[in-house]
Amino acid sequence: MGEGDIARAIANARSYLTANPAEARYRDAPATATIEDGLRVRVTGTDGSALVTDMVTGVGGGGSAPSPGWMFRAAYASCAATLIAMRAAEEGWALSALDVTVDSESDDRGILGLSPNPPAGPLSVRVAVRASVPGVDADVIRAAIQAAIARCPV
Repeated sequence: MGEGDIARAIANARSYLTANPAEARYRDAPATATIEDGLRVRVTGTDGSALVTDMVTGVGGGGSAPSPGWMFRAAYASCAATLIAMRAAEEGWALSALDVTVDSESDDRGILGLSPNPPAGPLSVRVAVRASVPGVDADVIRAAIQAAIARCPV
């Protein structure tokens, strides 16, 4: 879909949900994780979607697939990029480039249960965005990016 198609779809969805607010809330499609081998896990959805994760060899995994933590960062980066592109489409901007990088800092003592502190999850998460929108002021782009990231449900 092009920017115009995306903007129209968003406008239609907003209009529909404004008129039918009870339909805005729903149960998300489930993801079911099944151990395949060791720490290798296949996650499937009801629509046939699937992904595989594995842990690094240092904690007993096979290192054959991305870790669940990397999938979290990938999901966050993808969500932020999607929402930024949606916002750009709504504003009528033609993105000539968009890269979203998400990294985090972790402490393995949490995930290995060595201590209640630090936590098992990331200690901090950083989102870096590189976007190019010719003809649009950088401060306006920055504000749109910040608003889009703030709406990311991941």
